[in-house]
Amino acid sequence: MADVREALMSGRNSEGARVRRPLSPHLQVYRPQITSTLSILHRLMGVALAVGTLLFVWWLAAAASSDAAFALAAGLMGSVVGWVLIAGWTLALWYHFCNGIRHLWWDVGRGFELSEVHATGKLVVAASLVLTVLTLVAGAAMR
Repeated sequence: MADVREALMSGRNSEGARVRRPLSPHLQVYRPQITSTLSILHRLMGVALAVGTLLFVWWLAAAASSDAAFALAAGLMGSVVGWVLIAGWTLALWYHFCNGIRHLWWDVGRGFELSEVHATGKLVVAASLVLTVLTLVAGAAMR
């Protein structure tokens, strides 16, 4: 059996002549960089926001339906597991928010120098962590 990559690498140019095209390397070939890592993290945080929103909607529906349903939801949210879920959702929310501001900055054509990209990436991570801690401390203080 022939190597399947050979079939993927063959093609034709605009004149119709056969040419050999290179294959794009996979993620495993590249050394992780802050830009690729933050891009993947942005997508993962979007998924975390979706899951957290479903959990929040369940909590609201439980509050609206009955005392027993709300007691179950409040029990889960007050447990260690619930606290971890809330902390993760809060981190995802702040990361998505801060990275969204970074993307708005890019939309106006600013911040594309490599040093600026790295600096703003680190700033997004730091701001997200600080805002998450402040939010969780404020939430715990109101309890």
